[in-house]
Amino acid sequence: MWFVYIIENKLGHFYTGICKDLNRRFEEHNSNGPKCAKALKGKGPLRLIYCCQIADHSSALKMELWIKKLSKMDKNDFVNERLRSPFVITECTFPIIKCPVPHNKVPTAI
Repeated sequence: MWFVYIIENKLGHFYTGICKDLNRRFEEHNSNGPKCAKALKGKGPLRLIYCCQIADHSSALKMELWIKKLSKMDKNDFVNERLRSPFVITECTFPIIKCPVPHNKVPTAI
């Protein structure tokens, strides 16, 4: 299983990514270390605003690209469930309360 996720930084910008271990990846982004995405370094606190599980790597990559091509308004609609994904989602972990990242790991989660 793969996760597709969207993180919002303190400036209100969205970062979309994929991974197999969401807890580990979110910690890497939060750490500002060498494995943190360049777009997120120094822009914390970070907030995980969307995550879902996708069955395979290829579909996760395609969904990531689809999200990245959306306008900011469409991304907001997608996160707020007003825009549907064209991909088969194995498990949607929205709202974020159900997200597999423990709340103590996501300091500003809703």
